[in-house]
Amino acid sequence: MYPRLVIDLKKLRENLDWLTAKCHAIGIKVAVVTKVFCADPEICAVIDASDADGFADSRVQNLRSIRTNKPKQLLRIAMQSEAEAVVRSADISMQSSIDTIRLLGAAARKLGKTHKIILMIDMGDLREGIFFKNEDRIFETVEAILAEDGLELYGVGVNLTCYGAIVPDETNVGGLVRFAERIREKYGVPLPVVSGGNSSMMTMLTENRVPEGVTQLRLGESFVLGNNTESGLPMAELNTDCFVLEAELVEVQPKPSKPIGMSGLNAFGERVTFEDRGPMIRGILAIGRQDVNPDGLVPLDNGVEIIGASSDHLLVNLNGSPDHKVGDVLRFIPDYGALLKLCTAEKYVERVYINGGED
Repeated sequence: MYPRLVIDLKKLRENLDWLTAKCHAIGIKVAVVTKVFCADPEICAVIDASDADGFADSRVQNLRSIRTNKPKQLLRIAMQSEAEAVVRSADISMQSSIDTIRLLGAAARKLGKTHKIILMIDMGDLREGIFFKNEDRIFETVEAILAEDGLELYGVGVNLTCYGAIVPDETNVGGLVRFAERIREKYGVPLPVVSGGNSSMMTMLTENRVPEGVTQLRLGESFVLGNNTESGLPMAELNTDCFVLEAELVEVQPKPSKPIGMSGLNAFGERVTFEDRGPMIRGILAIGRQDVNPDGLVPLDNGVEIIGASSDHLLVNLNGSPDHKVGDVLRFIPDYGALLKLCTAEKYVERVYINGGED
């Protein structure tokens, strides 16, 4: 059945083995981010069998589904309404709000568990975390964690590039390390985790510039797509085709390249314009914006050009590949956003696994 997402488990394992070995060589543990593939059990089994150190996800539902003895870490700041679910499903969570921390402490006491907290510090990207210049608030929050029975102050963390596109460097990541040193000295706690970032750390990792004292990276896109998210470029050492989308052509017709008539809004409320490129062999694939971000697809078939999409139709220009016919299957490499949507659209996009069952 199509559309389908073909997942190469061997290539994923190769990516993970390279990343883990590279990090372990300098004393850094790897928390593998599973959110983009919605904690798919086949991929999670690959992670569980590897030398990676743990799982990380932004959704409690995904963490709950993962069967492993490795630690599970919640990435997104917890909602107060899910405090008990967080403690039940995650060993570690990344937090910044004192009120939420106290609710997590109460949940941990109720459940008879010790829940580990990584305090997030915003070093300039302006997403989650206490802003680094607000030092009084940072230390007040440290003290709130230490005051809660059932909680362990496990570390400090930072997120970079995901929102503000701020590149990790010796100043911002090094600043996080210095906060960790000050907290250890001031409160006499071991603070074993300094979570230095995500796949945007690949440049620093490959250039051996990761500040000493970073002990964890949270790696998702480098694992699944082989990309360095700081540069936006694929890494030569990693596989970039672990996920391939296959979709079937349901129509192939010669038509003009520019719609005819008065232009209004499309189905998504957008006002669009079209260039007259002359006659075009136009193909329609049975997949659309409900299933995937079309702008995030790269065709693998020579001469195929994506020209647009509606909810259930992906339109392609086949002038450069005129021999395609109805029933043919075209293949695409998704970027991170496209892969995220494809995996979330599990109801409509089948998953096929290849090269599994290997150590």
